[in-house]
Amino acid sequence: MVLEELGVTLVWGDSLGAKSFAVFVETGCGGILVDPGAAAMHPSYPLTRDEKKRLRREALRTVARFVERATMVVVTHYHYDHYVRPWDADYPGPNPYRDRLVIAKDPSLFINESQRARAEELYSKLLESTEARLEDILEEPTGDVDVPDFEELMPLAVRATSKGRLEAGRRWLSSLAAKWREWRRFPERIEAGHYRIVFADSGSWEHCGVRVELLGPHFHGDIYERTGWVVPVLIEVRGHRVLYTSDLMGPLAEDYAEEVLRLKPHVLIADGPATYLPPYMFSRRDLERAKANMLRIVREAAPQLIIWDHHLPREPRWRERVSKVLSEAQRQDVPILTVAEVYGRRPLVEEVSR
Repeated sequence: MVLEELGVTLVWGDSLGAKSFAVFVETGCGGILVDPGAAAMHPSYPLTRDEKKRLRREALRTVARFVERATMVVVTHYHYDHYVRPWDADYPGPNPYRDRLVIAKDPSLFINESQRARAEELYSKLLESTEARLEDILEEPTGDVDVPDFEELMPLAVRATSKGRLEAGRRWLSSLAAKWREWRRFPERIEAGHYRIVFADSGSWEHCGVRVELLGPHFHGDIYERTGWVVPVLIEVRGHRVLYTSDLMGPLAEDYAEEVLRLKPHVLIADGPATYLPPYMFSRRDLERAKANMLRIVREAAPQLIIWDHHLPREPRWRERVSKVLSEAQRQDVPILTVAEVYGRRPLVEEVSR
């Protein structure tokens, strides 16, 4: 399989029974670990609470094994299924951020209140073992924040979004941008004790023969999505492009699908639409848009392999809901697999629902 040829390992996926989308890429000097985190499944997932907790512990144990090999860690956003807190009682491994190059989403801009608070908690606790303190490192606010016109950047998503939703989104963004102007700013980097952390939403790094590029802040789904922003990652390894979408929910926004088409990755590691959410949170129209976008990617980008996991295999009928995409991929000879299927297993939600 192309993943083995490129030295890419799918550390975990939701199809294995815990929320996580960690990926490891071997390099000439260890490896790059993207989004080392895990969270327990939601209440409606068809397992007991204790079993969901057990699977989260198993996911964190698996993440820990790859942390031991990693020399670079990438954090695309601050949701618990994408980054680990080293003090978590269920996490048995070494500190993922210590003695490694860490490239992490900028907590100063294009971030909502909850993710900002989580970032402050994480970096404050990490620095407790050094002579530095986060409150001494944070820079004074400039009062000047350049907020792009997202509607100009995402015309296709605008076309698919109601006027009322757009108006509400503008108000939300305006209110949030006011907080960015007031918050103290994280520096571009922290170098203290055993920590070397770079905060960025875009940029590229060469690491032991592998190129890592952050593609800028993307909404966690559709335009003005209140969940915040994530940073997709393009990895160029052994002459191949591997695109890790982080959390684009499908992709849901048509403009993000266009970006995938432009990048034309050889391997696409994509999160899927959140079919497990109630309709008021993820509507039938949202699902149809996400399916249409993945259909275009299958037909026009035709990656050698698509991993479609995270969000998607969290309820037993997920395969039925995206069957049109799966059938078209089979016709186009474009493999679409979950992480579980890469390892020769059925997604757990299907196994426990039979």
